Amino acid sequence: MKEQITGVVLAGGRGQRMGGVDKGLQELGGRPLVQWVLERLAPQVGTVLISANRNLPRYRQFGCTVLADSATGFLGPLAGLQTALAHTTTRFLVAVPCDSPLLPTDLVQRLSDGMVRDGAELAVARTGSQVQRTFCMVRRDILPTLDAFLASGDRKVGLWLASLNVVEVGFDDEAEAFSNINTTDELSARQQTGK
Repeated sequence: MKEQITGVVLAGGRGQRMGGVDKGLQELGGRPLVQWVLERLAPQVGTVLISANRNLPRYRQFGCTVLADSATGFLGPLAGLQTALAHTTTRFLVAVPCDSPLLPTDLVQRLSDGMVRDGAELAVARTGSQVQRTFCMVRRDILPTLDAFLASGDRKVGLWLASLNVVEVGFDDEAEAFSNINTTDELSARQQTGK
């Protein structure tokens, strides 16, 4: 099953809440955030892509194919997902953000189980009442629906999810694994705790 799944790390944002820096390349414990994420995601999938819109040569140093959004202007995570789906040859794609260094090591298995059980087009992680929208597994064949959604000018992940057959997969037992780093203060706090 693992060989039928491609992973993509979404690192194409503006990093506005962190002062406009490239979040995936910010260091935690002496290593870029994207490296932490890759180390957790890579063993769960057959291939890993990185979606980035800046510093592409630096991201290529991690040994992955790096894709810039097809559309220009930092259009959000759906633009990165769209480009990754267009370049994926596997049946499924799993997306994760670059700023969650402790993502679950069983993320892909649990999302996959949820998709199969419910016959869903997309599985998304949920902790408590919080849907973790950028942690999702999607069938490659829904790319045309995403193309149409983005062509209409919509960008909101929640609106797109509402148009699909989605299963929410509970991760209440690993809620802390989904905590992300959005600001320099959050990064500093993580540096002090060591993770």
